[in-house]
Amino acid sequence: MKRQFIAALLAGAMILATPLAAGAESPARPVLTPADLFSLEQASEPQVRPNGRQVVYVRVSNDITTDRARHSLWLADADTGAQQPLVAGPGNHMSPRWSPDGRRLAYVSTAEGGAPQLFVRWMDTGATARIATLENAPDAISWSPDGRSIAFLMFTAAEGLKLANGPAPAKPEGATWAEPLRIFDGLRYRTDSEGYLKPGAAQIHVVSAEGGAPRRLTSGAFDNQGPLSWSRDGTKILFSSAREPGWERDPGLVDLYELTFASGGIRRLTDRVGPDMAPALSPDGTQIAYLGYDDRKAAYNDTHLYLAQADGSAPRRLAADLDRSVDDVRWAADGRSLIIQYVDEGVTRLGRVDLAGKLTPIPADLGGGGLDRPYSGGAFDAAGGTLAWTRTTTQRPADLMIQRAGRTIQATRLNEDLLGDRTLGKVDYLPVNSSIDGRTVPAWLVYPPNFDPKKTWPLILEIHGGPNTSYGPTFATDMQLYAAAGYVVLYINPRGSTSYGEAFAGLIDKNYPGPDYDDLMSAVDAAIARGFVDERNLFVTGGSGGGVLTSWIIGKTDRFRAAAPQKPVINWTTEALTSDIPVLTAGYWFAKPPWEDQAGYWARSPLSLVGNVKTPTLVVVGERDYRTPVSESEQYYQALQLRGVPSALVIVPGASHGGIAARPSQSGAKASAVLAWFEKYRVK
Repeated sequence: MKRQFIAALLAGAMILATPLAAGAESPARPVLTPADLFSLEQASEPQVRPNGRQVVYVRVSNDITTDRARHSLWLADADTGAQQPLVAGPGNHMSPRWSPDGRRLAYVSTAEGGAPQLFVRWMDTGATARIATLENAPDAISWSPDGRSIAFLMFTAAEGLKLANGPAPAKPEGATWAEPLRIFDGLRYRTDSEGYLKPGAAQIHVVSAEGGAPRRLTSGAFDNQGPLSWSRDGTKILFSSAREPGWERDPGLVDLYELTFASGGIRRLTDRVGPDMAPALSPDGTQIAYLGYDDRKAAYNDTHLYLAQADGSAPRRLAADLDRSVDDVRWAADGRSLIIQYVDEGVTRLGRVDLAGKLTPIPADLGGGGLDRPYSGGAFDAAGGTLAWTRTTTQRPADLMIQRAGRTIQATRLNEDLLGDRTLGKVDYLPVNSSIDGRTVPAWLVYPPNFDPKKTWPLILEIHGGPNTSYGPTFATDMQLYAAAGYVVLYINPRGSTSYGEAFAGLIDKNYPGPDYDDLMSAVDAAIARGFVDERNLFVTGGSGGGVLTSWIIGKTDRFRAAAPQKPVINWTTEALTSDIPVLTAGYWFAKPPWEDQAGYWARSPLSLVGNVKTPTLVVVGERDYRTPVSESEQYYQALQLRGVPSALVIVPGASHGGIAARPSQSGAKASAVLAWFEKYRVK
């Protein structure tokens, strides 16, 4: 029976187990289903043409035949919003960057198959050309001020450690042998996004904008990072990098560097305990804006905005009164101010900062990124007096917004045909007072499309990951699919969440999971107090950090009918020694490594509470998850099985931690599996 049930879960990509709660009336229009995920689109990566008259953006859609996202480039008129496809043929097309004069557009494309390549489009003729043959995908594209060259980062292979006692045997012609051994000798040997790493590093390259052989400008086993910022005379490039010994073990060793073309020399511009990154030279080339913070070995630090002279001297913090993390920065065209992006109370916002440090908010709410859960996000760009950004609402994924000459327009309505014909769940703000200290903790409720407050409804508590991140009032497919199945969905930013100040985020420093549990339970109580939640039918789920808290919750209370921890950490010792971020776990989330504080690691591990668990539990994880590895979920599943707790394990084939919902069929199947599990234990 159990095998049949799990097979049914994995086969549920196209249907929900229960489209509506039993006995519910059908709404006038259909609700969202997993099949609809293939039709969703969103705008991303807006780039304003230097004259401000047009905006190119990346339109992300889904291909039902390949079950993958597809990226194309579209061009929108800044005054009218009228748009047209720019590069939309076979392949994926992304990372658009305008030349300084706006007459050409560089972008990355897989149009020719194989590794993504660097292309340039001549806007007056529509002609395009691949300007280099690259072994690996280019990143951090940056035009020189005179438009003659393009710099970029590209992974460059290096000679790795060789271990062979004598010559290898000769391989006979036509023989099929096993792959060669993989040998690693560094702490950073795999990442969740890339899997097992080959020897090498991201190096800065430059190529003629008219095409040619790319020239490598850096070397060595260093972690070079973008964005790349050219000096005004085109003789230097600023970048951030970890180039000190021991950088793999200390994320604070990232600083700003200056590369000089003529000599090939690299000069360090910043030097402090803490990372400095994202350099942006002012239009006149005399000052550098950048992001960074003083590393206190805390689990979370706000990232601040800084300004220094072009040689790195006289650094000072701008917008010092902003108790929020700065995520992105652009210079205004006149060089007299900067535009920054930050998240405030779950909503991504923009602000203008003058060179004296004064912040003036810009009336623009941003959103965009992942579709499955309501994380804060978004992107923006500014040039030629035009500001463009991506915006979501609770009812729609990201669209393109353009502000020009004091007028703001919504340039796209990418999902109106689909979602305009669907009844979606309404999202409502729910203020919560924590039982710990009365502190206000923000939360939101998503109602079923046919919601009637006079009836009682089952409730799903959905918990965000991180734990230092934030949810917001944005569109999310998981929330809408749960609501469409007849559940009230509760999501919350408990203490430890970002966008409410560094002190609020730090309330769980070296104490996670901990008091955030009480915030979550207070939110459930607040939802019940509304009078329409069936206390017999409470369910809980969450991913990553939310998976940690889900498994922690059911070890502390039996009030939930069923649970679905997704990609959780179960045992902090094993996570610290198998994850792709061991430095963060053992150096920031805990004060000591596990062999020096085994009792502390165990006390905060959900596995320590598994003896208390009675709640039927579905454990979900991606097959190639290297952030919270599969072994974490398997430990928990097997412990539950040994104890006789009703449980099942769902492994999403080929999926990483960050990509568990990247393919539409798997995103829909995962939500369907969670709902099927909850329905199995729901009191009718």
